[in-house]
Amino acid sequence: MKESIHDIPSLEVAKKRTRNPIIIRHETLEIPYRLREYAKGKRYFVRTYGCQANVVDSETISGILDEIGFVSSQDVENSDVIILNTCAVRENAEDKVFGEVGSLKRIRDLNKKAVIAVCGCMVQEPHIVEALRKKYPQVNLLFGTHNIAHLPSLLDEAIFEEKRVIDITSCEGEVIEDLPLKRQEEFKAFVNIMYGCDKFCTYCIVPYTRGKQRSRTKDAILKEVQDLLNRGYQEVTLLGQNVNAYGKDLKDGESFASLLEDVAKLGVPRIRFTTSHPWDFNDDMIHVIAKYKNIMPFIHLPLQSGSNEILKRMGRRYTIESYLELVDKLRKEIPDLALSTDIIVGFPNESDEDFEATLSAVRKCHYDSAFTFIYSPRVGTPAAKMEDPISRETKGKRFNRLVEALEESISAKAKEYVGKVYDVLVDGVSKKDESMLSGYTEQNKLVNFKGDISYVGKIVPVKIIESHTYSLIGEMVDEKRD
Repeated sequence: MKESIHDIPSLEVAKKRTRNPIIIRHETLEIPYRLREYAKGKRYFVRTYGCQANVVDSETISGILDEIGFVSSQDVENSDVIILNTCAVRENAEDKVFGEVGSLKRIRDLNKKAVIAVCGCMVQEPHIVEALRKKYPQVNLLFGTHNIAHLPSLLDEAIFEEKRVIDITSCEGEVIEDLPLKRQEEFKAFVNIMYGCDKFCTYCIVPYTRGKQRSRTKDAILKEVQDLLNRGYQEVTLLGQNVNAYGKDLKDGESFASLLEDVAKLGVPRIRFTTSHPWDFNDDMIHVIAKYKNIMPFIHLPLQSGSNEILKRMGRRYTIESYLELVDKLRKEIPDLALSTDIIVGFPNESDEDFEATLSAVRKCHYDSAFTFIYSPRVGTPAAKMEDPISRETKGKRFNRLVEALEESISAKAKEYVGKVYDVLVDGVSKKDESMLSGYTEQNKLVNFKGDISYVGKIVPVKIIESHTYSLIGEMVDEKRD
């Protein structure tokens, strides 16, 4: 297949950071006439892997495709444009994408004009791009996290020039405003407040795939949130790779605490944020969260390890002592706080003592939920070059012990909800029982309960009558919460 290469990724370029000011660009889509004509009656399918940032990227991609004139479809088999928006954080996420790409060959065999595109964080990695080019001829469009705004011209070229088109830029990145956005939900929304990351934790590929930390202006964020509020949205989640580092690059005195307070003052019924970095979590943030009832008492606070030695090798910038001190502060000022975390098991050279320190931290923190992972080396990161004598068997045993300790803690926390009434934002019908509705409490606990479908998208009082480790059973009540 002939190729048209606009740009290809480089990890060496991606890790560079300069003091150049962040460029904010207001984008006006330029859509070729012939592409608009071609799109009439054609369908597109977007599959999203990974984090909430990818969800927003997929919403932008869908918005652009709608603007061109394509129609959204849930049927991959009969779609003319198929886009896989990928994640590079874990190896198993990449394996799923390769498996999906392989299964799509039959679609190109049946429809030679079909576009099969792979985008997102995976394609920011040079070795992934080479694998896709060599082994998967059915893929005829590759574009990166910085190249979404180019989608109309890239599609036009792939379709009409019948070439594989590659446009993957490695750079610090810009802030691009005004791209169309097609929200996936009608009452809950994610709002990017910043992009990229400058932390460079030694295990993490995100600073290479997402670029330099760059904050949006407060005015742009508040405008987007106000628009969502005007449209009846009940919950907004503020997003950033390290969300509480917001404003550090703006040099204008803005901070995440001040932004969070201004968003709260708009009157959004529910405000959440993710992901927080313990190193950037300050007292001002804690005070604002405690002050406003519409800021949900749920915080995702990645631990990663309970060992200072491992934390140092990870480049996490905090100690276990400072982390536990932060947790104590949060619980004292926000009494109904729910806490979740991320933990990595089997980081290179993790000793038995290091792992026991992690178990000790888990028991002290009393988490409500957790995401646990066995360390997965990412090509190009410093940790991938570290010697790692720990066997997979040992890592597996440690992982199982960690899960057991967490489930004990999570189950105990879940029992505390029984007999109490919580406000639940109803998402829809339960995935496991169509006779039940499901939604989330302020503390982000999943609740299933009997109720009419008309309550979807509304906040209702629910009394918890039964607890399970990862969900709760409740019943609607008439009493109003203060």
